[in-house]
Amino acid sequence: MIEIAKLDNLDRQILRILMSNAKTPYAEMGKRFSVSPATIHVRVEKMKSAGVIIGTEIVVNTKVLGYDVCCFIGINLYAARDYDCALKKLQQINEVVEAYYTTGAYNIFVKLMCHSIDELQDVLINKLQAIKEVQSTETLISLQNPIKRSIIP
Repeated sequence: MIEIAKLDNLDRQILRILMSNAKTPYAEMGKRFSVSPATIHVRVEKMKSAGVIIGTEIVVNTKVLGYDVCCFIGINLYAARDYDCALKKLQQINEVVEAYYTTGAYNIFVKLMCHSIDELQDVLINKLQAIKEVQSTETLISLQNPIKRSIIP
């Protein structure tokens, strides 16, 4: 079971700043919050140790790289026991950028990024639906992503 971290106001303020710009200098945050840069460093290290901060990442503009089609695919498996095997095969499909094990209408829900509708069709037919554990799929094409954010601590 994951232990819920106890954050105070300074921790939350530090997280908000780092979430908006992970390259913000500790000295700048220290001035803003009237504490030393060393205090900021200690707080960040404690949040890393507690698993609150698990890394930093580069956000890539997929449109600039030519990925014009974003879609979500609900996948039904033949049996729940097929999950591990299907997941291993989904991990081999580069166009699959996220996967979720879900309750409800689908066993697995994935996000795909493709360059074109033709590429999406190829991925569906020759990769995803070729997985023998996949019984059926339903594809939803995203027209835009007007809200994209992380949880605010």
